[in-house]
Amino acid sequence: MHFYRPLGPIAALTFDLDDTLYDNREVITRTERESMSFVQNYHPKLNHLQRQDFLHIRHALRLAEPDIYHDVTEWRRRAVEQAMLDAGLSADEAAAGALACMANFAHWRSQIDVPQETHDTLAKLGEKWPLVAITNGNAEPHLFGLDKYFKFVLRAGPHGRSKPFNDMYHLAAEKLDVPLGHILHVGDDLTTDVAGAVRCGMQACWINLRDGDLMQINDSRLLPHLEISQLASLTALI
Repeated sequence: MHFYRPLGPIAALTFDLDDTLYDNREVITRTERESMSFVQNYHPKLNHLQRQDFLHIRHALRLAEPDIYHDVTEWRRRAVEQAMLDAGLSADEAAAGALACMANFAHWRSQIDVPQETHDTLAKLGEKWPLVAITNGNAEPHLFGLDKYFKFVLRAGPHGRSKPFNDMYHLAAEKLDVPLGHILHVGDDLTTDVAGAVRCGMQACWINLRDGDLMQINDSRLLPHLEISQLASLTALI
């Protein structure tokens, strides 16, 4: 555990989900593969669809509606629906098909093997402080057993712009009725989690899971209050 800024009083902890509480890399790879297969096999007119085609549609949507990237679930649903429309499905067929594809996506997206260390650490921290999840992604904690540790979950899109914008950080403080400066946010991303939290007045903990050097990483903009290399280290703050 390394300290870079004085750590003030802590009244609550907020956590990023993906790659902070579990390794998300293989989850995403498998989910993208299974989702693409589901779309291709959903209707004969979609057999030809390739990942590059889907990415092109996503890019076009973001150009037309720049703010859509804040809600990655809706962005994906809209892209799938557009792919189906482009393939010749009717509006009703495309709408129904997009919902079916998103249900398939949600299933695979939540096939997450959460380390026992994460369960043990969150349970221990939750005995002292209220815990909240703040995510830019679309993982659903109730589908892989982490929801029980959190007072609530905030996700980009439904609850505001994605991190590092301060919408969800401010909303967490408001819902917790805790000053921003008394919340410690924990995350693996130096931009969205560390810089985002520090800029809005929160305290920040960087979980360095890839043996990164804070002074050499291009994404490093603002120093966190502390750095840890394993989640269980947080229990030393109790």
